[in-house]
Amino acid sequence: MKERRVKSLPVATSKQCWAVIRELLRPRRTQAIVATVVLVAAAAVGLLGPLLLGEIVDRVDSRTGSITWPAVALLGAALGEALLAALGLTLISYLGQPILASLRERVVAKALRLPAAQIERGGRGDLLSRLGDDIAVVSEAVVEAFPPLAAASLTLLLSFAGLATIDPRLTLAALLVVPVQVWAVRWYAKRAGPAYAEERKVSGERAQAILDVVGGAKTIRALNLAGTALPRVEARSVSSIAAVVRTIRISTHFSSRLNAAEFVGTASVLVVGFFLVDADAITVGAATAGALLFIRNFDTFNIVLGTIDEANRALAALARLVGVLQVPDPPSPEPHDGAHVSLTNISHAYDGGPPVLHDIDLQIAAGERVAIVGVSGSGKTTLAKVVARFHEPTSGTAHVGDVALVTQEVHVFAGTLADDLRLADPTASDEALRAALQAVKADWASLDTVVGHGGVELTPAQAQQLALARLHIRDPQIAVLDEATAEAGSAGARLLEQAAASVLDGRTALVVAHRLTQAARADRIVVMDQGRIVESGTHKELVAAGGTYAALWRAWSAER
Repeated sequence: MKERRVKSLPVATSKQCWAVIRELLRPRRTQAIVATVVLVAAAAVGLLGPLLLGEIVDRVDSRTGSITWPAVALLGAALGEALLAALGLTLISYLGQPILASLRERVVAKALRLPAAQIERGGRGDLLSRLGDDIAVVSEAVVEAFPPLAAASLTLLLSFAGLATIDPRLTLAALLVVPVQVWAVRWYAKRAGPAYAEERKVSGERAQAILDVVGGAKTIRALNLAGTALPRVEARSVSSIAAVVRTIRISTHFSSRLNAAEFVGTASVLVVGFFLVDADAITVGAATAGALLFIRNFDTFNIVLGTIDEANRALAALARLVGVLQVPDPPSPEPHDGAHVSLTNISHAYDGGPPVLHDIDLQIAAGERVAIVGVSGSGKTTLAKVVARFHEPTSGTAHVGDVALVTQEVHVFAGTLADDLRLADPTASDEALRAALQAVKADWASLDTVVGHGGVELTPAQAQQLALARLHIRDPQIAVLDEATAEAGSAGARLLEQAAASVLDGRTALVVAHRLTQAARADRIVVMDQGRIVESGTHKELVAAGGTYAALWRAWSAER
């Protein structure tokens, strides 16, 4: 099976990501300032621990004075740091969650506005990966990575300040760790960003491969293509695993380099502390406090770098989410009132490919029901989606009023049937919902029936009845049905055709007819061939003309 090439949706730059974050953070500046102040206070109180331990060492070493008050103060400092740190981390988490929720809503809203052709070019798997996996990665980081990262960064800065208050020379000794850390961080930064970006990209490709196989499962089984289709999924899964292993290996090597930095820094502070004590420049307690501060400092630095590993993954995911926001909005359809359709010189091609519609001129009067027929590949569905404004034509002019589209692909949303129907109109009353179900002859339905995932599994015919009921509630001036009764099978065909006729009564309608009996009842029939309208007229006129439609009708009648 030939693999489909896709052009992924864009990935945002760091500048674009920070611009979106600043915009989302702006309404919550006060909350951010309060959280920062609390974290600074927690870090400052945390510095008292090593200093008080140094005081205890000095009192024990001189054998003079009581250690009671330093011990009590040490306990108070530990409790104070814990409470302030917990409060600060909670505030940061509460700050992050609304920002994430706003980002999620923006991305989902943008995804719903994306042109269908662009989603197809990028692959639905790429978009679903961003809306699923990438949002999950960022959400996890908002809770588990970014709050500790903020707290540890502040503690790191204040710890160096604490070393300087004991003796600036201890700070200079501690700074010997910087070259080793810079070497480690540069090594990591050079590899981590691209590795995590590749991991998220491969995750999207894996999702697309799975969607392709699941969506084409019937074809794969019918043509016995499992031997070629499944290895594609396996190859994408192996690539995804390899990408994850690559990021883990980078993280492990990074940790080993940090261990070398810890050894250099600790040894430097201890050696300098020894000479300072020997020269009576500082006390043993002060040297002890300095060593403890550095070790605490390095532990904090490890927390920073450890969370940076997770933050890098989150930033790669964030860049993919913000990338969706960077896609330009499609041009808004030209406003058009009324219940008629006017297409003038319409041509359309998919993504720069050959035209699939050629010079279409079609006028549909208000209240008129027009059926489109033709062999497979003649352009019926493309024309229907141009009328439904699902595709913007490559050239020509389309004037279409309030329109809604129903296709043979129906999604049943999880929840009660009432909730599903109210997607068409959140203000619809129970009486309006029941009237819609009655109009589509859904006698099996009850408003409190749970449908979708985890609920009652609807048959194809029942799902189409639900889609037609939504159309009834939505109440557009113009309705487009693209083979909306095709999935019912012969048993439910007549029922669905009756339901469709009931819903379309009084509306302007364009119907891609799967069954010619449906076309025969239309006010007018449009026959398409190779992207062009080749015949137009009533059923009787076209049968009498003996052209393309007449041949289709004879073939259809012979099979009945």
